[in-house]
Amino acid sequence: MPETLTRGRFATPVDPEAVARDWRRRGYSCHDFEDPPGREWNDFVHLTQELVTVVEGRLELAVGDETVLAGPGDEVFIPRGAVHSVKNVHEGRTRWLFGYD
Repeated sequence: MPETLTRGRFATPVDPEAVARDWRRRGYSCHDFEDPPGREWNDFVHLTQELVTVVEGRLELAVGDETVLAGPGDEVFIPRGAVHSVKNVHEGRTRWLFGYD
């Protein structure tokens, strides 16, 4: 199983189109999202694997029993069936990409 957090998977500044191309090649969709400071998405479970990459800002992600901080260019892997939460811990808006296999 891949590591939960891969630091610097994508060069900064992050090019969302380059991420989308990489993910499509790996069998994942790619969607753009933006959250205001403090926004939380708690206790999600998916039947697919998920990838998350921060474009701008910073996210805290809890994946199972592990918590990671992700910044621009980092990639987070969320295995299918894992309970996970996402929080914008940046003082401003955080733009991020997510995709499912």
